Amino acid sequence: MQYLRHCNKFTSRGLSTQVANADLNITDFVNRNPRNLERMRIGYKPDGYHVEKPGKCFWHKLNLSQSGRYVYATIEHFENGTVLQASTKEWALKKQLYKCIDSSAYYNLGRVLAERCLKSGLIEVYSNITPPKPDGKVAKFLEALQKGGVNLQEPPQFKPPRPWDQYRHEKPWEVTE
Repeated sequence: MQYLRHCNKFTSRGLSTQVANADLNITDFVNRNPRNLERMRIGYKPDGYHVEKPGKCFWHKLNLSQSGRYVYATIEHFENGTVLQASTKEWALKKQLYKCIDSSAYYNLGRVLAERCLKSGLIEVYSNITPPKPDGKVAKFLEALQKGGVNLQEPPQFKPPRPWDQYRHEKPWEVTE
C-alpha cells in the first residue's frame, strides 16, 4: 500500500489511470492453453507403429497399478508424462478406507480420480484396461470413473478433408444446433 501512495501514476485502487481511461478494443486473442488444440481435436495425436504392442494413439491415457499394499491410478500425457495421479496411499483417502486394496478402495479411488479429472478439465481419457472379472475391483474402478463424468474413450483426431474426398465431416469446433 505504501508503494501505491508514493507512485503518482497509480490511483488509490491500484489501477493505472492510463489503463482505466484507455479504450479496451482487443482485436487479437492469444490462447496460451497448451491443451486447447487437443480439446478441439485438431492437435497432434501420435499414431505410432502398427507393430507396437500397447500402441501410442492417445492424448491422455489412464494407468492403474497395484503394489502390495496400495493402488495407484495415473493419467499420463503422451509428451509430458504424468498429469494427474491418485493413490490409496494418500492420507485423506487412506484414513477413510478399511483396507487399501479391496473393492471399496478401487471404487473410491475411481471417484477421487474422476473428481480431479473434471477439476483439471479432462473429460475424455484413453483406457485400454480390461477388467478380468465383470464384477471385480477393476470393473468397479472404471464404473466409478464413468459415473464421475469421465469418458473412457477419446474422440478421433480431426483430419482436414482432401479435395478429392467425397464426404466432408463436420468440424468439431462448429456447433450446428
